[in-house]
Amino acid sequence: MRKLFNTQPIFSAVLFRCKYSTAPKSVATVRLNNKDFISDDYTNITPKIISYLNRNLHLQKGNPLSLVRQCIVKYFYSSFTHRGHPAFSVYDNLSPIVTAKQNFDDLLIPADHPSRAKSDCYYINKDVLLRAHMTAHQMELLRSGLDNFLMIGDVYRRDEIDSTHFPVFHQVDAVRSQSSKELFGEDQDLKIFEPTYDIENPHNFKNSISDPMKQSCHTLEASKLMETQLKTHLLGLVYYLFGDDIEHRWVDAYFPFTHPSWELEILYEGKWMEVLGCGIVRNEILVNAGPSNSIAYAFGLGLERLAMALYKIPDIRLMWSTDSGFLAQFNTDNIQDKITYKPVSVYPQCTNDISFWLPSNVTTDSFVNNDFYDLVRDIGGDIIEQVSLKDKFIHPKSKKHSLCYSIVYRHLERTLKQEEVNQVHKKIEQAVTDSFNVVIR
Repeated sequence: MRKLFNTQPIFSAVLFRCKYSTAPKSVATVRLNNKDFISDDYTNITPKIISYLNRNLHLQKGNPLSLVRQCIVKYFYSSFTHRGHPAFSVYDNLSPIVTAKQNFDDLLIPADHPSRAKSDCYYINKDVLLRAHMTAHQMELLRSGLDNFLMIGDVYRRDEIDSTHFPVFHQVDAVRSQSSKELFGEDQDLKIFEPTYDIENPHNFKNSISDPMKQSCHTLEASKLMETQLKTHLLGLVYYLFGDDIEHRWVDAYFPFTHPSWELEILYEGKWMEVLGCGIVRNEILVNAGPSNSIAYAFGLGLERLAMALYKIPDIRLMWSTDSGFLAQFNTDNIQDKITYKPVSVYPQCTNDISFWLPSNVTTDSFVNNDFYDLVRDIGGDIIEQVSLKDKFIHPKSKKHSLCYSIVYRHLERTLKQEEVNQVHKKIEQAVTDSFNVVIR
């Protein structure tokens, strides 16, 4: 699971207006899901990214992401019941188009946080973007009065290109809230909040996260009991997916919207692999959602990472395959079947390098790699297997800066000919020249 916490648009607004909108030509817009959005200098969403909208792989029968989704939902349905019914509600078809307020402000993400950068997110305009995490819907569901819910869907982040990273992936996020009675039972001596916390006027309380053990509004007993529940429930999920003998460890973490926070790692093929992030929901979020005397925990995990580990899938692009030989392997009525992916066929790679001189006002350190990656992906599509920065160079006399990238091409369903790769590569060279004002070496 990629963490949220951790330029100029490649395509002009005019391009979007012409290709994706029927609005008057005097207004530059981006058309998504039959709606026009006014573009601005934040607009960096590309046609290739737009093409992934509404695919909903997590809901498609025969897709490995759907199997993992069903396993997770089944675990929570069976583990938490209320009067004979599942305690958790599931929301798996929420629109990926969200406001910056939903994606950042509602979750206490600071204005200067790097996750807000155009180099990290796909912005439709300054105020609207494709969600970077399913947590973007947390506030709206809390405000609707929900206590326990799962949010499942596709999320979008600009990133490097390799076998484990893709600009679109799928997440499960969840929230579980409890009142004092639900948490402590009939014990009247135990409380969720410290005596200094004013339940009647919660906005007057300045909550602090300086104590690594808890938020200042919470009692230690409430925080520790929620931590125990959270870790027990999530370990149960990991055991349910990977078996009882899987080794694990908890790592302290930081997320703006939870405190304390942790990451859960499992020992997979001899290496520690992060599978989820979690923590106690910041009380400010619950207060802003409406009257609340509860405490809550939340977690988020990536479906692709789990599916690749569970089914030994070597390339994240395979999740998007429509090849019947791939999908048939996951077409089962028993979602807990032990499935190991068998390659339909193996096709060779083609590798081409691209080197260019940067404009005089751009350095090798200021050039945004993700801008280049997006351009390459948009031109080359899904035959782009990996892009890596191969070399940085500064000419000793002219002081010009140069970059060299290695682009690996491979089709998942047929052999690529070097001639057709060269044609695509030339298109990338031309697009890089036009978009970034560089000179090909």
